[in-house]
Amino acid sequence: MSRIVVTTIGSLGDLHPKIALALELRDRGHDVVFATHKGYQAKIEALGFEFHPMRPDGTDDPLEIARMTDRKIGSEYAVRNWLLPSLRETYTDLMNAAKDADFLIAGEIVYAARLVAEKLRIRWASSALSPFSFLSAYDPSAIALFPFLAKLRVLGVPINQGIIQFLKTVTKSWATPIHQLRKELELPQLIGNPIIDDKFSPYLVLAMFSSVLAKPQPDWAKNTVITGFTFYDGNHNKTELSPKLQQFLDAGEPPLVFTLGSANVLNPGVFYQESVQAATQLHRRAVLLMGGNTLPENLPKDIIATDYVPYSKIFPHACAIIHQGGIGTTAQALQAGCPTLIIPYTYDQPDNAARVQRLGTSRTILREQYSALRVAKELSELLGNPSYAAKAVEIGRIIQAENGVMIACDAIEKQLKAIKLN
Repeated sequence: MSRIVVTTIGSLGDLHPKIALALELRDRGHDVVFATHKGYQAKIEALGFEFHPMRPDGTDDPLEIARMTDRKIGSEYAVRNWLLPSLRETYTDLMNAAKDADFLIAGEIVYAARLVAEKLRIRWASSALSPFSFLSAYDPSAIALFPFLAKLRVLGVPINQGIIQFLKTVTKSWATPIHQLRKELELPQLIGNPIIDDKFSPYLVLAMFSSVLAKPQPDWAKNTVITGFTFYDGNHNKTELSPKLQQFLDAGEPPLVFTLGSANVLNPGVFYQESVQAATQLHRRAVLLMGGNTLPENLPKDIIATDYVPYSKIFPHACAIIHQGGIGTTAQALQAGCPTLIIPYTYDQPDNAARVQRLGTSRTILREQYSALRVAKELSELLGNPSYAAKAVEIGRIIQAENGVMIACDAIEKQLKAIKLN
């Protein structure tokens, strides 16, 4: 039995895929420990895992969420004002959790993970939840900060390489705290940019998404394994829908399902108001997944609002899913075989939206264009063209046949065997 530390920073979309891994690794006899935001402690301990709080703490401040999810400044703000100011604390907390570990599995933005692994001289795996993480010149990504660059992707590899080099230059100064702490810890200085090209483990990179979204490319990190999605949404205990929601679903045609995931829902803006109007204009039934937002009163009888429902329970009932394009939500929608309308905010969301649109399962509108009239128009196109539903079902079957958890855990155990051989 090996002691494995799983560490991640971010939303439930970041945490849940790691929980899927942890449950399987525990079933295989390993001792799995979590190091993540204190706010996740109850969830993790309820599953029976040892928990270590790791800074920075998560935030539910709408103003902070708004800054972090802003298309123009979100990435820089999150790194410079949230992640890296806490780098020393993250390192200290993770070092405490990992001091007796045999192996470390790290989320992409846990910049302290490499420091801890190198200091403890243990093997580690990094993870990538979406193709955007790799910023390939051969399969270029849509970038929230520079949306116009997407138009240049057809110009070929040299142009795309130049774009990536430009991004490395833009973000170079962001990484200064990482370089400083490495020096203090007497670790070898990195040649590249730890925000972009030196963030991956040299031992194992888990690409925890389906190959329908992206295939391996020549400039991907070495030792990358595409596993397929690793699904967990709290439904491992076969949670039942509430009687009220079940009754609603049974009472009529498949509804539209509107959701903003677990992060963007903290700063919804006019999303839910416009969604209600769009559904009403289309004479469609709808389910609003509203998180901790106040549930609206006096909704039309064909629209129901609730705080949270496991996606795996509600998405298969939908005629279409309208969401923000986070990779967790995107994965669940693809698995459900349901067409989608995506309103990407920032980070990987514009790229996820572009990729599923190219699959033929989805349409995309800009966040600034989210109005009842525009949403109704896009949904009319989505639901009126049977090719979207047909393609969604086809892709759903592919993803349902994948077993990302098993492939990922097999790759991890291969690393554990290598440790024992050494």
